[in-house]
Amino acid sequence: MRYTGIDWRMLLGAAAAAALAGGSALYWRLHRPPDPEEVERQRRSHLNLVGRIVEGEVVEILDAPPRPAQPAADRKLFRKKSATAPGQSSNDGGKIICYSYSISGVTYETAQDITGLEERACLDRLVAGQPASVKYDPANPSNSILVADDWSGLR
Repeated sequence: MRYTGIDWRMLLGAAAAAALAGGSALYWRLHRPPDPEEVERQRRSHLNLVGRIVEGEVVEILDAPPRPAQPAADRKLFRKKSATAPGQSSNDGGKIICYSYSISGVTYETAQDITGLEERACLDRLVAGQPASVKYDPANPSNSILVADDWSGLR
C-alpha cells in the first residue's frame, strides 16, 4: 500500500499548473482593451472636477477625419455600441478645435476632438481668434480641455 504508482506531489503540482494556465487563459479571453472613447470621457470628467480655469484663445477649427470602420467581429468583441445622433453614422468625422493658453509664462498650444460634444460647443458661433476659458490640470498644465460633457469654455 506504500507505493500506489502516483506521486501526490507531482499530481498537486500538475493541478496547480493547470489551474494557473486555465485562469490565465480565462483572464486573457475576458480582458478587453480600454475603449478610447471611455478613456477620453474619463479624462474630461477628471479635468472638469480638478481643473483650474485660465483664459485662452481658439486658434483653428478643423474637420476630424472619419473614423475607420471596424470589422464586425471586432465591434462585437471589444466595443460597446456608441450612441450617435439620428442621421449621423458612427463613421462620420467631427470637429477638432485647436487652442492656446498660457500658464506661468509658458504658452501651450493643443487641440481637442469635440466629436459628440458639438451641441455643447455652439459651433455656429465659434471662430478662430475667439477668447475661450480653458480648464487645465494644475499637476500637469499641458493636460487641458475646452469642452466637457457638462461644461464649456466656449462663449
